Amino acid sequence: MPPIPDTTAFLLFAGLLAATGVMRLAEVVVSARRARIRHDEVVSEPWLFPLMATLHTGLVLAPLAEVLWLERSFTPWIGGTAVGILVLATVLRVWTLSTIGIAWNVRVVKPEETTVVTTGPYAFIRHPNYLVVILEIAALPLVHSAWIAAIALSALNAFVLWHRIRTEERMLSTLPAWHAAFASKARLIPGVF
Repeated sequence: MPPIPDTTAFLLFAGLLAATGVMRLAEVVVSARRARIRHDEVVSEPWLFPLMATLHTGLVLAPLAEVLWLERSFTPWIGGTAVGILVLATVLRVWTLSTIGIAWNVRVVKPEETTVVTTGPYAFIRHPNYLVVILEIAALPLVHSAWIAAIALSALNAFVLWHRIRTEERMLSTLPAWHAAFASKARLIPGVF
């Protein structure tokens, strides 16, 4: 194993990855509690959800491994741009979660007809939280120039989200209120896709 770089940038990067891991674990705990309350409404994803969990574990471990084993150095302009994207993603995440409230879950859970959220970022796109995840997965490894992890994890995330969005929209489209509010809205980028 190569020596651990003794730099402030590396230690901050490792701390950022650790904080991301803790946040993801907290999200799973909160989601499990919420899913137990409405367990009959949780959509089965026998292979997709475990793959998502693997992806998010990889988000914490793969960039760290790349920086260590391939001796990636911190590049200020790349790292600064990536941090800027992460800040924007965090603002969007806070806005999204404060808008959707208790209905948020890492699992696909069928909402009650009366709880379809159409305000906040949902006024513009169908899946703001997935946009957050796309930005995080692309940017987080680049904070310390782990570009292989950024590309590989983003490719896996594209595969995962393609299936997850289809699964979620198939369930949501059975709700007349969701269909009426979102049929004409873009999934991730207003007016584009």
